[in-house]
Amino acid sequence: MSLENKIVLASGNKGKVREFVKMFTDLGINIIPQTELGVGDVPETGTTFVENAIIKARYASEITGMPAIADDSGIEVDYLNGTPGIYSARYSTLGGDKGEYGGSTKDENNNLKLLKALKDVDDDALRSARYQCILVYMRHAADPTPIICQAAWEGIIMHEEVGDNGFGYDPLFWVPEHKMSSAQLDPDIKNSMSHRGKALRLLHDELTALYKK
Repeated sequence: MSLENKIVLASGNKGKVREFVKMFTDLGINIIPQTELGVGDVPETGTTFVENAIIKARYASEITGMPAIADDSGIEVDYLNGTPGIYSARYSTLGGDKGEYGGSTKDENNNLKLLKALKDVDDDALRSARYQCILVYMRHAADPTPIICQAAWEGIIMHEEVGDNGFGYDPLFWVPEHKMSSAQLDPDIKNSMSHRGKALRLLHDELTALYKK
């Protein structure tokens, strides 16, 4: 299959862009963030990570005419039946909530709301959780068989925030293998075991089969 070696990334997040560029350099693929191509955000109206990732990839591909990659990710807490899930990024403002939990950032308010939801749950076995990451690659906007890669990272929600690295729920996400929070991990160690790192390696394998032909 002959493909343009340019892929639009349905994100303008600088951290994500660096990750994707680094991962696919060896394949000769030029990852271009959608913000550089005038593509804005699209409403994430899906009910699953997969649906939202497809929505974002399809929209970026439709606007640019290029193959597209999109991800959707979040954290699932078993005691809360998978909440926050697809709403992880805006958890503190769901259902008319004003997000006023005493934090100075959206991430802090999300974390404080999660701690409040689990305040009566003392048993760590009941505080099990996992990060999920779905990556979708679409050859074109009408691609009927997009490549979908999924990976998870198992952990436990802590009783307080610990650590200054990472973002999102990392200060609350206890990593049993290393006996510390995700926000305390060395970045290279985190990338080797995180949901996004694992999903990226799966997608790299899939794209190698396409772009090395």
